[in-house]
Amino acid sequence: RMTHSSNPNKVVASLEVDVDDDDRRGRVVEDRRSRHCPYLDTINRSVLDFDFEKLCSISLSHINVYACLICGKYFQGRGLKSHAYTHSVQFTHHVFLNLHTLKFYCLPDNYEIIDSSLEDITYVLKPTFTKQHIAGLDKQGKLYRAYDGTTYLPGIVGLNNIKANDYANVVLQAFSNVPPLRNYFLEEENYRGIRRPPGDIMFLLVQRFGELMRKLWNPRNFKAHVSPHEMLQAVVLCSKKNFQITKQGDAVDFMTWFLNALHGALGGTKKKSSIITKAFQGSMRIFSKKLPHPDLPQEEKEALLMTEEYQEQMSESTFLFLTLDLPTAPLYKDEKEQLIIPQVPLFNILGKFNGSTEKEYKTYKENFLKRFQLTKLPPYLIFCIKRFTKNNFFVEKNPTIVNFPITNVDLREYLTEEAQATEKNTTYDLVANIVHDGKPTEGAYRIHVLHHGTGKWYEMQDLQVIDILPQMITLSEAYIQIWKRQESDNDTNNHTGV
Repeated sequence: RMTHSSNPNKVVASLEVDVDDDDRRGRVVEDRRSRHCPYLDTINRSVLDFDFEKLCSISLSHINVYACLICGKYFQGRGLKSHAYTHSVQFTHHVFLNLHTLKFYCLPDNYEIIDSSLEDITYVLKPTFTKQHIAGLDKQGKLYRAYDGTTYLPGIVGLNNIKANDYANVVLQAFSNVPPLRNYFLEEENYRGIRRPPGDIMFLLVQRFGELMRKLWNPRNFKAHVSPHEMLQAVVLCSKKNFQITKQGDAVDFMTWFLNALHGALGGTKKKSSIITKAFQGSMRIFSKKLPHPDLPQEEKEALLMTEEYQEQMSESTFLFLTLDLPTAPLYKDEKEQLIIPQVPLFNILGKFNGSTEKEYKTYKENFLKRFQLTKLPPYLIFCIKRFTKNNFFVEKNPTIVNFPITNVDLREYLTEEAQATEKNTTYDLVANIVHDGKPTEGAYRIHVLHHGTGKWYEMQDLQVIDILPQMITLSEAYIQIWKRQESDNDTNNHTGV
């Protein structure tokens, strides 16, 4: 017999036991420090899935939600007449977990269960990582067995494509394999104390990304894949529905928004750094020269070019990624009427940043000639290969294959002379490669990632994970790449707090 307070959801800790009651129920209730429950063997771990929004399946409320550990459904409350209580009586499902407090209860009797055999369930709901565990993640490649029997490598885990969210999945996968970013988010302590203004929803993005990182790297998962449902709901909310789960988006647009949104939510500004800028931010010089309107007479053009307005201006700018332009794809066909897929070496398209290559940029009113030169290289360098051009009526895709080595890409020649003298390491190795296959507005995304512990490459497309030979990666229509500076471990990998 429980002693209830006036609030049905609040159970007073004292537990009164009548021997007759116990005999009638065929159960012995032990003292309140370690109450064993006779129904623990009814728990069905194979139906437990904590990746979805923590909502009551009946009231749709977020408040005081419990998971039924027999059928996996979520219900609100546990007091008399609550949805969880009613479910327990109606279906004789007795073991429930409070998704917020991580405490287990037996219903309808309403006592807390304390049993060490349930720790694997709380760990799946809320994985935690010690500094020692994090430090060893990239030093070994041990396979783990999920509860459903499948083996997996933590970090190399499929993400569920709920409807059309593969464009976001590949970006999340890529970032989960950037060690300093991953290490920062695996330890909640690093960002828990960040203060945000009242009513600010953007911090939800940080919390959900941290939760997703911990699920992707969990060595004790019940299944070898993760659903990014809660993470993507935060994306839909925080982007004001610019990015959807049900509508295909552009991976570069999403990545740009996501990096800037995370940086801001972590308290970063133009002057104040965050883990995002520490990992990815470099800087460049931009030389810009205004051009006279092409329809003007030659003498007028020459006169304008002498004025100050048309002289070259130099500015410094930071970047989180570099956009590489592809040469225009030729339209000719070979003898078999097959379109020839052109190829271009990576170093050709990197020429944009050599300080001398000029490129014309047209705005609505004016034209400019610009050239670029790098002044600082980040520990992790992101390339976006510009495959899509948007016209008034449709989007065109450039299918050009970029030929690139997987390792030892030296970017020293793209730095200014001053930077060449100060930058020690300028050589990079590829760690992630996002590919777009198919038509521009439809198509699908997949990603190649390097597992640092084994040195092996894996291809992930939604739930499918396969190992892949490095030479196969260069045959794909690469869209986003992340490169790691050699010997950059000392700079950022040991970094936890900002």
